[in-house]
Amino acid sequence: MATAFRRKGSRVVGRMDTQEREVVISLFEQTRELVGGEDHVSSGDPLQDLIGGWDRAPIDPEEVASRDPALQRLLPPASRDDDQLAGDFRAMTEDNLRRQKATRLSTAIAAFGGEPGGAVGVDLERGGEKIEMDLGQAQAVMMALSDVRLVLGERLGLRTDEDSEELHAMLEAAEELEDPRMLLAAYYDFMTWLQESVTIAVMA
Repeated sequence: MATAFRRKGSRVVGRMDTQEREVVISLFEQTRELVGGEDHVSSGDPLQDLIGGWDRAPIDPEEVASRDPALQRLLPPASRDDDQLAGDFRAMTEDNLRRQKATRLSTAIAAFGGEPGGAVGVDLERGGEKIEMDLGQAQAVMMALSDVRLVLGERLGLRTDEDSEELHAMLEAAEELEDPRMLLAAYYDFMTWLQESVTIAVMA
């Protein structure tokens, strides 16, 4: 069972069992696939990546409107009142935003042992698997968790704090998680707790 992350010097350390860790990695991977940032090659210079978008053709509004609603939540319009402004800003910044999100999600996957570069080991004394991150990784994990929660929230139809509170109450009252919505709710609840845990540890 997962334990809260703690700050230990310049490191952030937590524990969770294998199944929990694999669920987290899977959600990171699914969100990264949705973002699709790996298809948008970076120049290696963030400023150049941004400037490079200035002369790009506008993205087809119909293509944007037909996107998965969860992707629309991840890549929202800069303006809901000015379509021209929103389109110009999207053409200029979307590729870079996709890359940033995909990079953070890849960092999070590696930190949880899903790809080379993670620091995961079995803790025989206290049980579970130990996950250890530097502050840069932990900050990337915080933002990656936020993106995962946006996706899950969209799948669950969450729009307000009241929606989230109602879902949490339903989850607590549920006797089993066979209902797909309840399973998604459990994932959302766990990722919310995990993000809070990592955030508190980073800010400590």
